[in-house]
Amino acid sequence: MGQGWQVGRVFGIPLYIDRSWFLVILLFTFLNGSDWQATYPQWGALAWGMGFVVSLLLFASVLLHELGHSLVARSQGITVRSITLFLFGGMAAIERESNTPGQAFQVAIAGPLVSFALFALLQGAAVVLPGDHPLHELLLYLANINFVLGVFNLLPGLPLDGGQVLKTAVWKLTGNRFQGMRWAARSGQVLGWLAISFGLLLTLLGSGNGLWLGLLGWFALQNAILYHRLSQLQETLLTLTAAEAMTRDFRVIEGTLSLREFADCYLLLADRQPTAYFVATDGRYRGYLDPQALNHVERSRWEVTPVEELAVPLRAIATVKESDSLAKTVCTLEEQQQRFVTVLTPADAVAGVIDRGDVLLALAKRLHWQLGKQDIQRLKQERHYPPELQLLELAKTALQFQGSDRGTPLVSEVR
Repeated sequence: MGQGWQVGRVFGIPLYIDRSWFLVILLFTFLNGSDWQATYPQWGALAWGMGFVVSLLLFASVLLHELGHSLVARSQGITVRSITLFLFGGMAAIERESNTPGQAFQVAIAGPLVSFALFALLQGAAVVLPGDHPLHELLLYLANINFVLGVFNLLPGLPLDGGQVLKTAVWKLTGNRFQGMRWAARSGQVLGWLAISFGLLLTLLGSGNGLWLGLLGWFALQNAILYHRLSQLQETLLTLTAAEAMTRDFRVIEGTLSLREFADCYLLLADRQPTAYFVATDGRYRGYLDPQALNHVERSRWEVTPVEELAVPLRAIATVKESDSLAKTVCTLEEQQQRFVTVLTPADAVAGVIDRGDVLLALAKRLHWQLGKQDIQRLKQERHYPPELQLLELAKTALQFQGSDRGTPLVSEVR
């Protein structure tokens, strides 16, 4: 699902409409218009207009539901990037996870509470109107919709709010976010398969609701699987260390070597260039040598200029320790926009180097991904990961909780 078109802001939060939203608006307008025309045949074409209004009010309820999540998240200092309305309802994209199970529960339960509050308000407003008044039926219809929306979202499986509630409960009991995520994701997959199976059965029995239920089940199943995979990815980012991902693809150059000797021996005659060159004298590392730095020195001085003069001290380049997590490595690599990071031993000697290809290769080995050599080589040359991985965001969220327990993946609250 793409982000769609921005149609405005609500409480400062960008509001988007996905293309699929227009399809469901047309469908709901037809269904509601047919019901209104059957109930009030004297209205004629006005019944279809009322069907359209009811459909818009339905999505207004969904929007208020999402605002419930968003405003509670924002009260905790969490940035809400956007709210998107689409085929299956709404989605609030939040920047990060709440800091505690209690706060995460507050964000999760806020949406259903808004829906139940709307049910009570609309039900109360309908009571004061005559039973045969069209507005009475409209309010009752919207009240019932909000009640169903609240109850449905409390089903205990991701991506529903009930899945978020289940996740926070397991997180609270076990002290492990990943455990909560796994339980809620598995529960979501079970609910998805049940909905698909029941929808197929209803379709075979001739019910028109079976197809819609099956589609909802498929959507829930796909998102539950996504939650599970993201959880695995983030856990791997925390458990893998820089030492496990690094390579020894570097050369150590004697600091007294002249620029001419370095160019002749290492740049012109070498079959391939390593990821990095480091300069050492008297058994101590002096820094990193960028071959491009030679272009800033007059050729006439190459014979008398030692390479140690061009060495950049290790403290001035992007480095991590061998024991640092791959999550920290990813953050260092991306936030400093470097081609690679240098891995240091406890004694501040160079242990290895890690580039984006090495990061992805380490993840692929642990998670059993299928990656070709061309994919790895391309990543070694590029300065960004495939955007669908959201690797920097996942790593930053993981590091937010490192030391207390393991983090949960950055995903949108989806309804």
